[in-house]
Amino acid sequence: MGQLRIRTASVVALLVPLAACSAPSGTGTPPADGKPAGRAAAEDRPAVVTVTPRGENVRAGRPVTVAASGGRLTSVTVTDGEGRTLSGTLAADGASWTSRRKAVPGASYTVTAVTTTAAGGKDTVKSAFTTAGADKVNKVDWRPGANTTVGIGQPVSLVFDHPVTDKAAVERQLKLTTSNGTEGSWAWMEDHSGRDRVDWRPKEYWKPGTKVTLNAELDGTDSGDGGWFVRDYATSFTVGAAQVAKVDLDRKQLTLVRDGREVRTIPVSGGTPGGDKRSWRGTAVLMAKEGTINMNSETVGLGDAYNKMVDHSMRLTWSGMYAHAAPWNDQWMGKANRSSGCIGMSDADAAWFYAQVRPGDPFEITGKDTKGVVAPGNGFGAWNVPWTDWRERSALR
Repeated sequence: MGQLRIRTASVVALLVPLAACSAPSGTGTPPADGKPAGRAAAEDRPAVVTVTPRGENVRAGRPVTVAASGGRLTSVTVTDGEGRTLSGTLAADGASWTSRRKAVPGASYTVTAVTTTAAGGKDTVKSAFTTAGADKVNKVDWRPGANTTVGIGQPVSLVFDHPVTDKAAVERQLKLTTSNGTEGSWAWMEDHSGRDRVDWRPKEYWKPGTKVTLNAELDGTDSGDGGWFVRDYATSFTVGAAQVAKVDLDRKQLTLVRDGREVRTIPVSGGTPGGDKRSWRGTAVLMAKEGTINMNSETVGLGDAYNKMVDHSMRLTWSGMYAHAAPWNDQWMGKANRSSGCIGMSDADAAWFYAQVRPGDPFEITGKDTKGVVAPGNGFGAWNVPWTDWRERSALR
């Protein structure tokens, strides 16, 4: 999501600071202030400035550091080839400066350091370096999208194009803030697609009205075998009303609960017992409202059982479980589970329900004869993992 832009490194030679000339030795006439000439020259000699990294095609992924000896740094400016500055922190004693972010692959940097000596002399030193380009670039697909309103069960989810073998390095760059200090944790898992994935969920369902911001400052981070990130990612969203869809497959009914009160109960028909057509149980979070779509049983490993256009489709898992209108099963609504795994309802009930829910609303599904509990990576199954176990999945635990 978002357009990838790779900066091309331009080769910039390292400029070595010029050494100040020292006073000649010998027995000359002392200066008028009475100080020895050698001491005065030493006090006025410019500070020696060291910049790391240095040179051409150096490895990216490290902060830029500037150190001064024989004087103190008063300011440091680091600018990349596109004119953007790299912010940093100057030590209280003026002896060093460290950038807040890392040098990114395929970039050129110019460093300007201003120093002062004990005698009050000022000097400006400039140097430059370039970083090697990325052999492989890793990218991220993230949910939810920016400036959306989501349900109380919505996790923040990042799926990576390539394997992440240095999960701790990546997780350190993920800065998530909430408007009310919500307790939560990142957890690593395998996505249903087989790719590496990390999700953040609260300890309990979100409090309605919570504002959430993610700043994934990944530019310049090495993911390991999967390569470098060459851009940052960000998203922000707001949590909407407290809605839960409670699905009882034994009683063949769905009840929408809003702010703790039952709004309406709908007769449904779930997955057919005794085989691969059974539904999943546990908590599945509404991933998307997809409207009218084509459903083909061959895409979910059920042969040629069905191939039809389906209205009011609401995706619950990557493996193909939906809640949707199923008028062909009207005779079974509220009486028997006869679907191919989805939660079916009448056209009228599905239209009403579709208008009430939003992505992020949790579906709490119970029933004796099911395929099992929704896995964390099969859609948003985070709520089926106990909180203690969820925290253990963090790379920074």
